[in-house]
Amino acid sequence: MSSLVIPSIETLVPYEGGKPIEELARELGVTHAVKLASNENPLGPSPRALEAARASLGAIHRYPDGAAYSLRDTIARFYGVSRNEVLQGAGSNELLDLVVRTFATREHHVVFGDPAFIVYRIAALTYGVPFTAVPLKNHVHDLPAMAAAVTPKTRVVFVANPNNPTGTYVARAAVEEFLRSVPPEVIVVMDEAYFEYADAADYPNSLALRHLRERLIVMRTFSKAYGLAGLRVGYAIGPAALVDYMNRVRAPFNTSVPAQAAAIAALDDRNHVEQSRLMNGVERARLTRELEGMGLSVAPSQSNFILVDLGRAARPIYDALLTRGVIVRPFANLPTSLRVTCGLEREDERFLTALQEVLA
Repeated sequence: MSSLVIPSIETLVPYEGGKPIEELARELGVTHAVKLASNENPLGPSPRALEAARASLGAIHRYPDGAAYSLRDTIARFYGVSRNEVLQGAGSNELLDLVVRTFATREHHVVFGDPAFIVYRIAALTYGVPFTAVPLKNHVHDLPAMAAAVTPKTRVVFVANPNNPTGTYVARAAVEEFLRSVPPEVIVVMDEAYFEYADAADYPNSLALRHLRERLIVMRTFSKAYGLAGLRVGYAIGPAALVDYMNRVRAPFNTSVPAQAAAIAALDDRNHVEQSRLMNGVERARLTRELEGMGLSVAPSQSNFILVDLGRAARPIYDALLTRGVIVRPFANLPTSLRVTCGLEREDERFLTALQEVLA
């Protein structure tokens, strides 16, 4: 069978998300598990989004608006941009993949940090595009090194800010310098999936930096702070010309009827997002404090998760936590670390208790 695919796909490892609660019940018979593995909003979706999604179900025998006119119009008005600068996606994952598929070939090159969101690497490998994965520096994107990795063949540079899986961020001054230093012909993608959770004074809103370069695309999603991960809806904001090219190869009807309705309602529910942000800040600080109190190292996070270095092989600890009904996330390229989503207070307390038991 290997002769049927290109070599890069033959070696590609499928993306593996956080273990579902149902899968843990099937495999180990563990019920009432706590899932802190996929950076989901523990408060769930806004009531307005739920109501809008339910109201739309009577129309699901019809295809959705393929152009997502109302959704894109709502996003455009929310951010003060034009509708033709907005593109919808089945989560930001689809849009990140779409950037590589639209603008890069085997003759080109892309740059991203390492470790960072795995979809950048998967997209490059899928389309056979050469890439440079620039190591992080103290868990943070090394923007000068990433700029130095750009070659005349580079088409796209991805920067996750805050970064997944480390939770760290790059400050505004460094991002501004980076946007100025990268050659103007290169497309810079600022992946801001966790934008709403960042509260550092010098965390940059990349949409406010569009004046620094033309070829800048900002990605955001409804999967995290808005609590719509199961509906798969994200969006990109960028130059109309680039958005138009991406739209030409976008899958038809890529955001469903309920997804569009829920996202429109969720964007208007500022109170739900603010509650989610405030609760996350409290639990992120508590998790960091408690884990450091155990003598563990925690990367400074601006997201809705923390990365904890256990100082030993993490996979056995992950497995032991599963038997106690606590699901977190291990990473092969971070063999001594676990990523832990900030959950509700009782969920985080259960994780901390289980981890103390396992480490003991």
